[in-house]
Amino acid sequence: SFLKPHYDHIITGAGLAGLSLLMRMMQHPFFDTAQILVIDAAQKNTNDRTWCFWEKEPDIFEPIVCKKWEQVSFIAPSYKSELNLSPFVYKMIRGIDLYTHVLSLAANKSNITFCTEPVLSVQSTQTGATVELNNQTFTATKVFNSILFEPANVLAHKSADYFLWQHFKGYEIKTETPVFNDAVATLMDFTVDQSNGTTFMYVMPTSTTTALVEYTLFTENLLADSAYNDAIHAYIQKTYGNIKYTITHQEFGKIPMTNFTFSSGAGNLINMGVAGGQVKGSSGYAFHFIQEKTKTVIADVVAGTNPLRTPNFSQKKFQLYDAVLLRVLQDKKLDGATIFTQIFSKNPPDRVFRFLNNESSLIDDLHIMSSVPTRIFLPAALYALMGVKRRRA
Repeated sequence: SFLKPHYDHIITGAGLAGLSLLMRMMQHPFFDTAQILVIDAAQKNTNDRTWCFWEKEPDIFEPIVCKKWEQVSFIAPSYKSELNLSPFVYKMIRGIDLYTHVLSLAANKSNITFCTEPVLSVQSTQTGATVELNNQTFTATKVFNSILFEPANVLAHKSADYFLWQHFKGYEIKTETPVFNDAVATLMDFTVDQSNGTTFMYVMPTSTTTALVEYTLFTENLLADSAYNDAIHAYIQKTYGNIKYTITHQEFGKIPMTNFTFSSGAGNLINMGVAGGQVKGSSGYAFHFIQEKTKTVIADVVAGTNPLRTPNFSQKKFQLYDAVLLRVLQDKKLDGATIFTQIFSKNPPDRVFRFLNNESSLIDDLHIMSSVPTRIFLPAALYALMGVKRRRA
């Protein structure tokens, strides 16, 4: 389709953040007459990732949720429990389903245009914003950007004290005989080797013979591909016996866990997703935070208010908690398996999930804090509060 030099709104990056925003724009009549351009280097036609998240109320992507669980299990060497998530429901969405869903709805709208090209840069100007491609530059009233132009670890090492990768490899497997209880998802299983750092498996059974089995680590360095594969195979044999299975799909991902403050944008440029700091620094969770952010951005644009806000007390509070936990994990003051075991074993599940969603009250927070060792967390909290820089090894 013909590309114009100017659009009302340009979305750069058609991943979860960009397409969630586009989906919400399509659902609001305010945007029916707006000219919208979406730019991404890729076609978005592969199943490159899976999102698992918990929520109380069904949201815009409910039609493409491929599996839900009301119970999850938490497993560690010293503690094991099946958690009833109510009022939350744990849900899974496949990347390809989300891309297909949003793109097919957008294809019916004459005011939405797609461009498949790499974006070189985005910039706010006095009258709007600009997007630069290889051989053309677009202007827009507002640009919503989810592209991280500099690698996360390079950015973070410039000015942040803490940086770990949350990296994971997942297999979707199909077994010859029924082995899974598909009513219960395994949220974290820490009964795997912890010598690299915080390491756990999670298992999302989609039927009695199919599941996503994912090996996840919070460490400074990635592993050799064979190490992920060996760990997944060993875990399946250990947990389910010597079963026969085929791998129907594989995925690999890495998410930055850092106390680096990613820019929320400037002027008419609004950053979202990883680029906008919507990944929780201490857990790598992003789906929920991206949905909350796109809701508020839409509300602000419709109301004519500035989508760029300074962090409120609650956001600052959770940034502090994230920095404290990252300090403890990266300086190996206490291992992640122990921390999560203490939090899950001493608190009701809904409190833990509110806390992980940055929706907990101060009373909730005090309960969570009292479940972890004060002698380790208090000094880390004081360092974080005073902004004491971590001595690099």
